[in-house]
Amino acid sequence: MRQSGRDNGSTVGPHPPPEGAPALSVDNLRAYYLTHYFGVEREVRAVDDISLVVRRNEIYGLAGESSCGKTTFLKTVAAAVRPPLSVIGGSVQYAFLDRDLYALNPAKLSAIRWRRLSYITQGSMNVLNPVRRVRESFIDFAYRHMGLKRRPFFAAVNEHLQRLHLAASVLDAYPHELSGGMKQRVTIALATICRPEFIIADEPTTALDVIVQKDVLAMIREAQQQIGSSMLFVTHDMTVHANIADRLGIMYAGRLVEEAPTADIFANPKHPYTAHLVASLPRIGEQSRKESLSGAPPNLANPPSGCRFHPRCPLAMEVCREASPALTTLAPGRRVACYAASPLVKPSPTAERVAGATHRAERVGLVQ
Repeated sequence: MRQSGRDNGSTVGPHPPPEGAPALSVDNLRAYYLTHYFGVEREVRAVDDISLVVRRNEIYGLAGESSCGKTTFLKTVAAAVRPPLSVIGGSVQYAFLDRDLYALNPAKLSAIRWRRLSYITQGSMNVLNPVRRVRESFIDFAYRHMGLKRRPFFAAVNEHLQRLHLAASVLDAYPHELSGGMKQRVTIALATICRPEFIIADEPTTALDVIVQKDVLAMIREAQQQIGSSMLFVTHDMTVHANIADRLGIMYAGRLVEEAPTADIFANPKHPYTAHLVASLPRIGEQSRKESLSGAPPNLANPPSGCRFHPRCPLAMEVCREASPALTTLAPGRRVACYAASPLVKPSPTAERVAGATHRAERVGLVQ
């Protein structure tokens, strides 16, 4: 991460981006879990050389099986990094900032959180304080950012709840008095009350039944459209992505292996891992048995050489074992990292150089 640009106290505020600039631009991001116990050093490459762009007013979906690095990636782009997680390299640039996210000091990071950059955490219904009424949570999250007196503040909160089809009476409730679905709706209202320009959502529909899930997804989409914000939406559930994501990125073992408009991913997946994810979805009237993917995800402390999917891939070739494929643009908006998908895909010199060296870096951007 570019540490030379560490914030020196100058003002960081709204920065008018160039016309057509993306809402979020991530370049060659690497974030590893670095541990040193009893003389043994361990390096888990949870986010390993990821580059992507989220456009204005877009919901970008990120999919992949558990432990592929999705949540670690979200923590990294939100600067919510705590040891042993360390940012090793790359950049994270938001349109509302005039510098890299990791060039901000803790005070400036605190100023943009919730106000400009919001995070719906995994299991977010549990963020509500069990011994305080919901109205106190709104004060904790938003009062200082909105700059309003108490009465106008709660008028704005009531108006926001009304837009999201929530009764104002939820403000007087304790969390235990609300259902799981209602608590999830409240946390989404908390995350959007300041009308942030970018929202990060980590598995916001986990543990909800399908009926409530449908309502929550509709609420997320409606809130995002009302605010005009962009969103990075993570879930392992491909059916959820089909209902909400405009574009979809597929992660495997810490790397992005495919990216395309959501409809194209489902209609014509290019990477064999993506094809397996799509084929595993149930279809009405289908009687055939679903084939499971052989093997298990690799250990990211000691990933396989070359393409990390090759030990489980039915299309693996010798080159797959020797050199990691570069994430290659095949058409506008369509990228894939698979030799079998196209002859345009070549080895990635960046990934190979990273894999062949031991990295250590000063921890940057830690949550204070």
